[in-house]
Amino acid sequence: MISPGNIYKFLIFLAVLLLTGRISGQDIGSYQDYRPEGIKSVRLHREEWNLSYPIIELGSGEKLILHFDLLGESIETYYYTFIHCDKDWNPSRVYESEYLEGFTENQVQDYDMSFNTTVNYIHYSLSFPNNDVSFRISGNYMIKVYPFGEPDAPVITKRFMVSEAAAPISATTLRSKLAGYYQTGQQVDFRVNHASLDIQDPYNTIYSTVLQNGRWDNARKNLKPDFTGNYSLEYNGLSDLNIFPGGSEYRYFDIKSIRYQSEYIKRIENLYGYYHIELRESENRAARQYFYWQDFNGKYYIAHQEGIDPNTDADYVYVYFTLPSKFSVAGDVYIFGELTNWDFNEGNRMHYNSERGAYECRLLLKQGWYNYMYAMKNESLSASIFSKFEGDHYETENDYLILTYYRDPNGRYDRLIGHQMVNTLNTHR
Repeated sequence: MISPGNIYKFLIFLAVLLLTGRISGQDIGSYQDYRPEGIKSVRLHREEWNLSYPIIELGSGEKLILHFDLLGESIETYYYTFIHCDKDWNPSRVYESEYLEGFTENQVQDYDMSFNTTVNYIHYSLSFPNNDVSFRISGNYMIKVYPFGEPDAPVITKRFMVSEAAAPISATTLRSKLAGYYQTGQQVDFRVNHASLDIQDPYNTIYSTVLQNGRWDNARKNLKPDFTGNYSLEYNGLSDLNIFPGGSEYRYFDIKSIRYQSEYIKRIENLYGYYHIELRESENRAARQYFYWQDFNGKYYIAHQEGIDPNTDADYVYVYFTLPSKFSVAGDVYIFGELTNWDFNEGNRMHYNSERGAYECRLLLKQGWYNYMYAMKNESLSASIFSKFEGDHYETENDYLILTYYRDPNGRYDRLIGHQMVNTLNTHR
């Protein structure tokens, strides 16, 4: 049950948030996806597919679209620019004029006020490449969005990739061949064909990265091939470098409507003019056998069942998560997925309630369809963040995105020469 004390804290928090409008700029350190609390529902994907990964082919006419909301009623004037990065997301050594065609700084011109919502916000959108700016070279890029006159105080930085698609990649996923991962691991084997490129020393100049469901927190970076020859590089899993913990299918809930309780919704209440949605108590799935259902692989989809345009008609509601646990475990527990920016921070850290014997957390989310899991932070890429509450299974359906970079010994940046996405459901053996 949502207590009066929690409601009081919520009202104070919301009042402060609406008065400030946005969070002031702060040092974002290395180039990673970033957003302050006043900015919500940041999504970057291909223009024609909401659940796609942010990668386009150079000169293909493909576009990416960025969506985000600013809470409050005060319209901010935002500008954007792009930063070219190396394969490790450090700024590359090329000038803006070398990687951008057109204007280097431009205004975000598309925005609309929310309509008939309890929480007011301004929705912004930006499609690119566009008539103002396009890309000259391939590689890793960051888009940086900032208030007018404050380029060093970004409100958003978001990663994306531009690929040449010059080196075809063939890939497959299979159950791990290594005994320690046999029940829980997924292995990604792939071959890179660089016959169309004049590369003298491919072993030392080509680097591959593999992402699971678009996540960078557990990316396998700078992989070296196990075999080379005949313009081909083969990655066959002779070590554990391209093996991932399988995880489980993501948990989900549907808050497209606030008029009825969909699956996993325990209670919907309107208190003091704002909506609160309490999810049914979760269960620990670590010891459960694998069970398949179709998910979004950790992503979310904005939708409003009673509205016309979900970008401006969907409301923001407070969603309450409860994970029963007899004891407080060693380490912090987080709500994890695209809904929390694939991150571990104070905003999505769960707090243990000893009276209820459960972990609890509350998130302010826009109406839609959401995936999530309960995770514990782990700095080791080979260790699973889901093993405590979710479990790992070699059968789990996952996407794997393969990125292959080339650094010319005489060049000054890392070219993204090839990319491929493979799904375990289609190639798993």
